[in-house]
Amino acid sequence: MKEVACSLTIAGTDPTGGAGIQADLKTFQELQSYGMSVITSVVAQNTTGVQDIHHIPLAMIEKQLDSVFSDMPVHAMKTGMIANIDMMQIIQKKVSGKDIPFIIDPVMVATSGDALISDDARDYLRDHLLPLCTVVTPNIPEAEFLTGMKIDTLDTMKKAAEKIVHEYGAGAALVKGGHLVGDAVDFLYDGNHMHEFTASRIDTVNTHGTGCTYSAAITAYVSHGLTLYEAVEKGKYFVTEAIKQSFDLGSGNGPTNHWAVRLV
Repeated sequence: MKEVACSLTIAGTDPTGGAGIQADLKTFQELQSYGMSVITSVVAQNTTGVQDIHHIPLAMIEKQLDSVFSDMPVHAMKTGMIANIDMMQIIQKKVSGKDIPFIIDPVMVATSGDALISDDARDYLRDHLLPLCTVVTPNIPEAEFLTGMKIDTLDTMKKAAEKIVHEYGAGAALVKGGHLVGDAVDFLYDGNHMHEFTASRIDTVNTHGTGCTYSAAITAYVSHGLTLYEAVEKGKYFVTEAIKQSFDLGSGNGPTNHWAVRLV
């Protein structure tokens, strides 16, 4: 019997289904990777913003991780929202030493602009979690924080990717250019080669959960054994179609369409 590809997401929730754990699990399902989740925070949010956040007790986060790792195969895993240092230390302890591809989506601010992580936790993520990851997937504001650079051109995007790898020890960096003008250009730097992925920019406000969806797609493809380059290439296509066929739901930034690739 063929082994089932399995992916784990460690993140916060979104009750409206566009981002966080819910977006990750939808993406895993669409890409035929068996999805598992460890919840770090329960977030009251919708397309207009974040209304409240309740952090899961640390002991419960640890027990969730133990439940998964003690019983289930994990072929790739990702993190999304990790709100504070205490949570990060538990994840660091549980992930260290495991030979599992680890994708970090350094979630810091929701699409609405609401902060999702404490300032000191941003530093801890950069200094302690990045050295453990296979790839980190920052958008431009996140990459600016991680590097301390002003990023407003394709050239500075590439320099930021190089800095994240060489100075902070990430296995690779995918710096996403959705916040610039013109085509949506992303750069993947793996320590040796700089790869460029380009898609036409889509004129829509429905971008809620795009970062979660993109990183989850990469995770799912890696769980199937694809190389990082292949996973990013396919993940870029997946999220582009999800944005192209996004939903006009809610009164803010609507969600992406996780089954869009079925319709292509």
